[in-house]
Amino acid sequence: MGALTGVLHHMDWLSLLLFVMSGAACLICLTVHELSHGLAAYRLGDPTAKLNGRLTLNPLSHVDWIGLFLLLAVGVGWAKPVPVDPRNFREPRKGMAITALAGPLSNFLLALLSLALGSLVLHLGLTSRPAAYVLLFLCQLAVLNVGLGLFNLIPIPPLDGSRVVEMFLPEAAYRWVMRYERFLIVAVVLLAWSGFFGGPLYRAMAWVLQLMCGLTQFPFSLLIYYFF
Repeated sequence: MGALTGVLHHMDWLSLLLFVMSGAACLICLTVHELSHGLAAYRLGDPTAKLNGRLTLNPLSHVDWIGLFLLLAVGVGWAKPVPVDPRNFREPRKGMAITALAGPLSNFLLALLSLALGSLVLHLGLTSRPAAYVLLFLCQLAVLNVGLGLFNLIPIPPLDGSRVVEMFLPEAAYRWVMRYERFLIVAVVLLAWSGFFGGPLYRAMAWVLQLMCGLTQFPFSLLIYYFF
């Protein structure tokens, strides 16, 4: 019993709390992203996501545990892709593009909402320790959502941005992309882990977050202090 008490006494509870907060923020980001794909597809006439139980806010329906672990550990991860059948769309390529863009758009809206709530906490003058943790969590949520949204807009298959580019490809090029997409997935992951997207992505994140801070009256200096 004494040994257990000693371990608990020396445990870094703040680091553990921050890790749990990061995990919760990642789950929220990924869940909202995937749910938005499914909802967009459903509104466009494809019930595949609904039939597979993916039109839900339950993160267990969307999480890929390996992808979540890698997202927390190295900053690059993934969720379970929402199943979409483009044959159910009136215009398959256009439907896929709209469905794809719904994910990043939802992340940007959630980031904006997080900063607006953070601004409210600051303007109410809440200075307790729980309020500080809430503020930090909202900052994490904003940064992760903007990062996820921007990363997915990169126009390389299978990222969401590629679906927009595919709308304008000739039929032969479109079929080539579809045929080799599984290999392009590996290339994207390797490039991300190597830091290839790092510099441009961080600059884009800073620009978008600064714009959102201006809209919500949230101090951008707090985000720089904690995350940049």
